[in-house]
Amino acid sequence: MPDATAAPPPSAEARLVRAVGVWGLAASIFNVTVGGGIFRLPAAAAGMIGPAAPLVYLVCAVVMALIVLCFAEAGSRVSLTGGPYAYVEVVFGPFAGFLAGVLVWMLGTLALASVATAFAGSVAALVPALGGAAGRAGTLAALFALLAWVNARGVRQGTRLIEVVSVAKLVPLLVLVGVGAFAVQRANLAIPEAPSAGGVARTAMVLIFAFTGVESALVPSGEVRDPARTVPRALAIAMVGVTVLYLAVHLVAQGVLGGAGLAAAADAPLAEAAARVHGPGGRLLLLVGATVSMFGYVSGMTLAIPRALYAFGRDGILPRALGRIHPEHRTPDVAIWVQSTIVAGLAITSSFEQLAVIANLSALLLYLGCAVAGMELRRRGIEQTEGRAVSLPGGALIPVLTCLVIGWLLTSITAREWALVAGTLGVATALFLLTRPRRAAAVGARGAAPR
Repeated sequence: MPDATAAPPPSAEARLVRAVGVWGLAASIFNVTVGGGIFRLPAAAAGMIGPAAPLVYLVCAVVMALIVLCFAEAGSRVSLTGGPYAYVEVVFGPFAGFLAGVLVWMLGTLALASVATAFAGSVAALVPALGGAAGRAGTLAALFALLAWVNARGVRQGTRLIEVVSVAKLVPLLVLVGVGAFAVQRANLAIPEAPSAGGVARTAMVLIFAFTGVESALVPSGEVRDPARTVPRALAIAMVGVTVLYLAVHLVAQGVLGGAGLAAAADAPLAEAAARVHGPGGRLLLLVGATVSMFGYVSGMTLAIPRALYAFGRDGILPRALGRIHPEHRTPDVAIWVQSTIVAGLAITSSFEQLAVIANLSALLLYLGCAVAGMELRRRGIEQTEGRAVSLPGGALIPVLTCLVIGWLLTSITAREWALVAGTLGVATALFLLTRPRRAAAVGARGAAPR
C-alpha cells in the first residue's frame, strides 16, 4: 500500500493551478447538482408518498448535509484531484479506489440514462408524434448519435454546447416559483396522515437523485485554492441553495395541482403546473425550458463520463481500443461512442425511476465509503492540503450518523437492484485481478507504479 501521507509527485498534482475559490466551487456544485431530474421528480415523489413529498425533500437534505460534512473533512485533508475516488484510494489503497471509480462511472452512466428518458418524455409532450415506444427509442437514438458525433470531434465543440444551455435550466424554474406562488392553494399542501418510515425511505431513494452530483464537482480538488477553507464553505452554500430551490419548486407545483394532480402529470409535472397558472404559454415555456435543461445535462455528462472508459482502456483493464485518442480531433472517440451506445440502450429499455434508484444506490455506496474514509483520514492524521484541516464536531459522531442514515435508506433496495450493482462490481473486480500484467505494462510505460 502506498504511503498515504506522502505528497503527490511534482510531475502531477503540483503542476495544477489552484485558482478555484469559494464562490466558483459553490457555483460548480450548484450547476452540477441541479440537473434535469427536478423537472420529473416532483411527480415521482407525489406518486410514491402523496402530499407528504415535501417532507422527503427535507429528509434528503439532512442526509446530504451529513454526507457533505464528511466530504468537507475529507476534501480538506486530501488535495489529490479525483474527489471521492481519491479519498477512498488514499485510505484503502488502489483496489478500493478502483471500485470507487467504478461506482462513480455507474452513477454517471445511470444518471445520464435516467435524465435522457425524461428528456424523451419532454420531447414527446412538445411533439406528440414522437410519443410511444418507437418515437421514444428514435428520439434517444438520435440524441446520443448527435452528442457522440459532436463530442468525438473535439472538446471545444462539446464545451461550447454545454455553455449555451447551462443557464437555461434556472429561468423556467424561477419563473414558475415567482409567479406560481400566488396561485398556490393551501389545502393542496395539507398532509392528512404521517407517512411510514418505509415509504419515506423508498421515496428518498428516488428523490435523492436530485441532490447527487456533489462528488463530480469535487473531482478537481487539486485545483482548489486553500481547500481546508474553500471546500466546506462552498459545499454549505451550494447545498442550502439547492434545497431551497427544490422545496420551492415542489411546493408551488403541489400547491397548484394537488398531490394527485401532480402524480398524474408524470412526463411533465412542472409544465402542467405552469399551464394551470399561465395557460398554454406557460406550459410551452416550461416544456421548452425543461427540454433545453435536460439536453444541457445530457450534453455535459456525455462529454465527461466517457473519460472513465478511456482511462480503463488506457490502463489495460478494458480493451485497449477504448484508450485510443483520435489523431486529428484529440478525443477518446471510441470511448465516447461506446459510452453513448451503452447509455442509449439503458434509456430505451428502462424507466426514469428504475434508473434513478440504481444510480442512487451506486451513489450511496460511494458516499458510505467516503464517510468511512473520512474517519480513517482523521484517525491517521493525514493532511495533504494547504491550511488547517476541517475537524467535524463530535469526533466520529457525524460519520457514524452518516453511515447509519445511508444504511436506513439502503433497506428499501430490492434484491434485483442489489444484484445489478453487485454483479457490476463483481465483473469489475474480476477484470482488475485478471488484467494485472497488462495494467503493469500500461502504467509502467507512463513511468508510474502499477495499480
